[in-house]
Amino acid sequence: MRFSRLLIPTTKETPSDATLASHIYLIRGGFIQSVGGSGLYNYLPLGKKVLDKVRAVVKEELDKAGCQEVSLSFVTPASLWQESGRFEKYGKELLRFKDRKNNDFVLGPTHEEMMVNMVRQTVKSYKQLPLHLYQINLKFRDEIRPRFGLMRGREFLMKDSYSFDVSYEAMKKEFDRMEETYKKIFTRLGLEFRVVEADSGAIGGSGSKEFMVLADSGEDTIVVCDNCDYGANIEAAIRQEKASPTEVPEAVFSKFYTPDTKTIEALSAFFHVDPYYLVKTVAKKALYDEGKSAIVLFALRGSDTLQEVKACNAVDANDLVDITEEELLAAGLVPGYMGPTMAPEAVRVVYDNNMKEATSMICGANEEGYHLVGNSFKGLDADYHDLVAVQEGDLCACCVSPLRYTKGIEAGHIFQLGTQYSEPLGAMFLDENGKAQPMVMGTYGIGVSRLLAAIIEQNHDDKGCIWTKASAPFDLQIIISNIKDEAQVALGEKLYASMLELGVDVLLDDRKDRFGAKMKDYELLGVPHAVVIGKKLSDGLVEFVTRDGMLKDEVSAEQIEALLKERF
Repeated sequence: MRFSRLLIPTTKETPSDATLASHIYLIRGGFIQSVGGSGLYNYLPLGKKVLDKVRAVVKEELDKAGCQEVSLSFVTPASLWQESGRFEKYGKELLRFKDRKNNDFVLGPTHEEMMVNMVRQTVKSYKQLPLHLYQINLKFRDEIRPRFGLMRGREFLMKDSYSFDVSYEAMKKEFDRMEETYKKIFTRLGLEFRVVEADSGAIGGSGSKEFMVLADSGEDTIVVCDNCDYGANIEAAIRQEKASPTEVPEAVFSKFYTPDTKTIEALSAFFHVDPYYLVKTVAKKALYDEGKSAIVLFALRGSDTLQEVKACNAVDANDLVDITEEELLAAGLVPGYMGPTMAPEAVRVVYDNNMKEATSMICGANEEGYHLVGNSFKGLDADYHDLVAVQEGDLCACCVSPLRYTKGIEAGHIFQLGTQYSEPLGAMFLDENGKAQPMVMGTYGIGVSRLLAAIIEQNHDDKGCIWTKASAPFDLQIIISNIKDEAQVALGEKLYASMLELGVDVLLDDRKDRFGAKMKDYELLGVPHAVVIGKKLSDGLVEFVTRDGMLKDEVSAEQIEALLKERF
């Protein structure tokens, strides 16, 4: 392709709403174009080329793994979401609308219901299973605050696939196979990534893993161990249980007057006790379908912090929100002095796993100015869950080494769904004995358009993009310094024709612009390699440039064609 004929509206100005490198450089490089600042983007020729190259890698590896491609309707009947129970649960990010006949529809942010609906109409026997179907198609998520360009837009290109098996064992084997397939995809794209344990969120299921592209600008905090392969999203991370401090407070169970001690810090100072032996009681309002809500108390050690996603999952709520003091008082709870053992019967109490068998604990008496000392939870029949947010320095549950935080960009997510969708939607098959059984499912997603942003977040400098080999819009850029110099033009055209004949994806910069402007565009666009034909051609030399690090090697003009043929 000739630069002079290609639509590449590069610009020096940084978009006012752009903060991430990928957002800045994809706009400035003319890869994408914002549509009215609404989280929607047009893909210009360069952006579409990169998107297609990334898509091709995803498709090739899925096809090799035996998956079959389909294309489902972008518009989904709301009745399918109502059947699965997600119409209310998914929240306001699900765009709902009516057609002219007053029928309800949604724009699919994901397509579990649509795929199950297709399969339940076509698959009836165990002989037709296993089956793995995928699509690479548009999705829409009505983000409350779209930001960061392609990283969190409202409309996006996603690969979503769905496996259907006869048993949980077969589904888990497919889940593991997809994990390996995803590793091949991200490796081919030249990305540094980590596979981490994850929360299943609105998709659901019993187990899930995320593929995190490591980048300082990542939105997600992940917990990793440098001594083993353990990694998890902060929302799903676990740790080795903390050992108790040496000094155990001794007290007979009793009520103790504790004026003005409404915080863990104040209580710790009052009793001269490590927060490990204090009960932190956190009140939240749990929100459910159809506008229902309930007050829940979460009890954990005072040395720990509540992880709200874990807490939300523990009570199977759609969301947790803060609660006012007035609402607490109306429910019979005393702010600052709440305790799990003295909560009103109507209030649900959930304990952290680390509270099992705990002794010598101090907690609120649910009475103004009083706490209970000498509490023991040995043998307590209660509702226990993992509620704790893992901190840096906590010990790995696998190898007992210190854990640390790092940042990542979620680029892929795989789920073990089981029968969560097949049962309510009636996706059944007849087994070998002629008995109807629900299909056992897995679902697997990759944010294809988000990968463009992830690649640049991990591969850029202060000049612009540095595309990886598999994702680059072109393999090679030939830059003619002075278009009026016949010798430069002749060599540039010769190399261009030679590369096209070899099937190399090459861009010839044949514009009449100044050489400095051409080099700035090269640095901005991030093509992996370039040949610069400039003033030194009179000495028989050209430059071969590697964009990563802007490494420059002088090469004989007579040998450059042979070098390119060897490289490409």
